[in-house]
Amino acid sequence: MRVNAYAAPAAGQPLAPTTVERRDVGPNDVLIEIQYAGICHSDIHTVNGDWGPQPFPVVPGHEIVGIVTEAGSAVTRHRAGDRVGVGCMVNSCGECANCRNGDEQYCVHGMVPTYAGTDRDGTTTQGGYSTHVVVDADYVLSVPESLDAAAAAPLLCAGITTYAPLRRWNAGPGKKVAVVGLGGLGHIAVKIAHALGAEVTVLSQSLKKQEDGLRLGADHYHATSDPETFEQLAGRFDLIINTVSAGIDLGAHLGLLNLDGTLVNVGASSEPLSLHVMSLIGARRSVAGSMIGGIALTQEMLDFCAEHNIGAEVEIIPADKINEAYERVLASDVRYRFVIDTKTLA
Repeated sequence: MRVNAYAAPAAGQPLAPTTVERRDVGPNDVLIEIQYAGICHSDIHTVNGDWGPQPFPVVPGHEIVGIVTEAGSAVTRHRAGDRVGVGCMVNSCGECANCRNGDEQYCVHGMVPTYAGTDRDGTTTQGGYSTHVVVDADYVLSVPESLDAAAAAPLLCAGITTYAPLRRWNAGPGKKVAVVGLGGLGHIAVKIAHALGAEVTVLSQSLKKQEDGLRLGADHYHATSDPETFEQLAGRFDLIINTVSAGIDLGAHLGLLNLDGTLVNVGASSEPLSLHVMSLIGARRSVAGSMIGGIALTQEMLDFCAEHNIGAEVEIIPADKINEAYERVLASDVRYRFVIDTKTLA
C-alpha cells in the first residue's frame, strides 16, 4: 500500500511531502496506523549526512506510537485496536548470541534500523514520518493506556536510550547520578533516574533551565561553564550519563566521578572525544557507551514509565512544520521534544 509521508530527498535538503510503499502484511507482521512520531536529533544527523551516505530519499522517524489496524495470521501478541509503539529497530537476525540474550540492538549481523536501513528482504526501511508502517510483530511494543500517546512517542528512543544505562549501572537509592545536558534525552534521564530513587544532578552549560530541571526531578543543578563546578563536585558521582551530541571535556567530567565511577555516553557526537588515560587510572574510572535497548528491556521501560507517570515534555506540531522544528532543535529552542501529529499527513 502507498502511504503519505515526509522525506528528505537528499543530504541537507528540506523534507517534503511524498508517498512510500509499505509491504503487504505477512504472517508475522502488523500494520500500524501511526498517531504520533517524535523528532530525534538522530533524524537530523541522518538527513544532513553527518553520519555518512544515506539511501535517499529517507523518511525519518523512530519514535512511533499508533494503533494496530491489521495483524498477520501468526501474530499472537498484538491485535487490531491495540495501541503500540516502534522504536529504533525493526529487525535483527534473531539467532546470534546477542539477539538470543535480548540485546537485539547489538546483533552481530547488524540490527535493522527503522529508517535508512536494509531489511531482511532487501528493501530500504522508511520511518515514522508517515501515516502507516508495517513491522515484524517481534519488534513492536505495547504502549500502556495510562501513558499519553504523544508523550509516550519519544520514550521509544529517548526513553530507552537513558533507561538502559541507568538500569545497567544500577542507578537507585544511595547512588549519585549526574545527567549532562537537559535536552530531549537529558530531561527524560532526569525523570527516570529520580523515579529509580537516585540522587540526581543536572550538569548544563548554564543555569537557564534550572527551574525546569528541579521540577522534573533533579536534586541539584550546576553550570559547567563555571570552573568552580568542577572543583565543587570533584569525586562526587557514581554515574554520569552524557546526553549531549556535541563534544565535552572528558577529562574534566571524569574528575567528577568517585572510585569505580562510570561515564556513559548516549549522545552521539559526530566529532571524536579525546581523553588522557590518567583520568581513568587515578580512580579506576570507566568510560562507556550505550545504544538503546533490546525489545524486552524497552517493554520494561514503557511499563516502568507508565507506573511512574513518566512521559516526555512535548510540543506537538503538524507535518508542515517539520523543517522549522529541525532548525529549532539545532538552535536548542525546544522544551523538550517535538512530536508530529501524523494525521496532518492524511
